[in-house]
Amino acid sequence: MKYKEYKGLDYAKTGKEILKYWKEEQIFEKSISSREGQPSFTFYEGPPSANGTPGIHHVMARAVKDIFCRYKTLKGFQVKRKGGWDTHGLPVELQVEKELDITKEDIGKKISVEEYNQRCRETVMKFKDQWDDLTERMGYWVDLDDPYVTFEREYIESLWSILKELYDQGLLYKGYTIQPYSPAAGTGLSSHELNQPGTYRDVKDTTITAQFKKKGAENEYFLAWTTTPWTLAANTALAVGEKIDYVKVETYNAYTFEKSFVILAKDRLSAYFNPKHAEAQIEEYQAGDKVVPFRVVEEFKGKDLVGWDYEQLLPYVKPDGPAFKVIAGDFVTTEDGTGIVHISPTFGADDYRVAKQAGIGAILVKDEEGHNVPIVDKRGRYVKEITDFAGIYVKNEYYSEADVPDKSLEVYIAIKLKEENKAFIV
Repeated sequence: MKYKEYKGLDYAKTGKEILKYWKEEQIFEKSISSREGQPSFTFYEGPPSANGTPGIHHVMARAVKDIFCRYKTLKGFQVKRKGGWDTHGLPVELQVEKELDITKEDIGKKISVEEYNQRCRETVMKFKDQWDDLTERMGYWVDLDDPYVTFEREYIESLWSILKELYDQGLLYKGYTIQPYSPAAGTGLSSHELNQPGTYRDVKDTTITAQFKKKGAENEYFLAWTTTPWTLAANTALAVGEKIDYVKVETYNAYTFEKSFVILAKDRLSAYFNPKHAEAQIEEYQAGDKVVPFRVVEEFKGKDLVGWDYEQLLPYVKPDGPAFKVIAGDFVTTEDGTGIVHISPTFGADDYRVAKQAGIGAILVKDEEGHNVPIVDKRGRYVKEITDFAGIYVKNEYYSEADVPDKSLEVYIAIKLKEENKAFIV
């Protein structure tokens, strides 16, 4: 058998000819109708959002989807391919708010909810024509004549119907997870939204090495370093690595000049104590001396510390269960900090996981409806129960430009801990 040889093949022309043939002969439609009665393979397009233009990565992803549908069609299945449009999500809202120069707080004031929703509906379909053109030109077979659209009432009610079925079968339960949240947007954030351009930036934070007083001891403390001091009011545990070596150090507090004993990872000793100061005599120290002497008086494995109790650092709210114990954490390292991690179950996924495994409670307060909620409200401010700092935003970035205070909450907390001999510095 001889095959025709094509020279100087014009791929663009060939593509147009094939697409024309498919359209005139309704090849896609026939691939479905000709298999009526055969086993079905159901496919719903993981819907794109048409508020942005399509890119080459969309071509690649759709080509992979198309391969499976064509394969199943060739195997004799009837493959109904339903297209769709994703019309929900924070990027759409932020885009509209930027265009209208408004914030979430302006909805219902400067613009009605109905007008805002309508503008979002228009914006989310802004580039639909480009998406349709790409779909056809790349030969992606999917039914876009009757797509599912997530903002349509029929789609929303179908989801509620499915949820009711799950509820009726006892498959829904109430639980808690730690999720990314944006106080500025007033909503949780999906993994897709966290990968939007500009989401991750280098920022400068105030860090604190806090002293957690060992229960029943006179001047003995666990040292824990944190880059999020605003979570300290929600602390209910301290995590150590079971195989990590820890030391108890006899030294003096540089704020109060009082003798104290602090516990931290052995590998982090030089980060907090100048090795040269080990030669200084503990007994000869005088208040105000620049050289603060220290010496290691005891060593432990992390597993030996598990179960030890300590006193609550910032006793504004009592926990809802057992708390203020040293627990094991598989994520604890000695790369930075003290080798002891402050655990706040309401503000960290790892924190929540290890606290739950150890039976440790959380710091929660009641909202107006009687629900248990964290100590930071949805706008990013401390709740009234945190009396010294009530109403203060946990990050200065949450303030308007005109209202940014001279000191951040982290600095205020650092000052308070210093005054109460609960912060450590050498």
